[in-house]
Amino acid sequence: MKFAIACDPAGQPLKEPIKETLKELGIEYEDFGINEGDPRDYPIFAVRAANAVVNGDCDRGIILCGTGVGISIAANKVRGIRCCCCSDAYSAKMSRAHNDANMLALGGRVIAPELAKLIVEIWVKTPFEGGRHQRRIDMFSLIEEGKPLE
Repeated sequence: MKFAIACDPAGQPLKEPIKETLKELGIEYEDFGINEGDPRDYPIFAVRAANAVVNGDCDRGIILCGTGVGISIAANKVRGIRCCCCSDAYSAKMSRAHNDANMLALGGRVIAPELAKLIVEIWVKTPFEGGRHQRRIDMFSLIEEGKPLE
């Protein structure tokens, strides 16, 4: 399994602890920035990571900004992305179990590194339950395609 990881400057404090957690879990990752000389706007990093996920270069992604909200909104504009912004373990678990979230957004100004590591571990280890939830995931695709839900 390989993850995309990216952040803006406000998400930077969580990036290294999350990389450590991914290593401990045996997950490879590709870092899509922020790097020296990069613009500082989070939509750029969200799209870099999201494209890697939808193109199949990475299985899932973790993106970071100040709150996790802006970067998740940007990632969710990429067709096929289901990015959740989480600040607690239960939401992270349910985003995988019920929503098959393929990207996780966290806020460097909202949660501490230890909580971020716990959220990531739970998010990584929680499988999608499928069943009745798959029908709703299929509805997400219909919405992206501009098709009616009924």
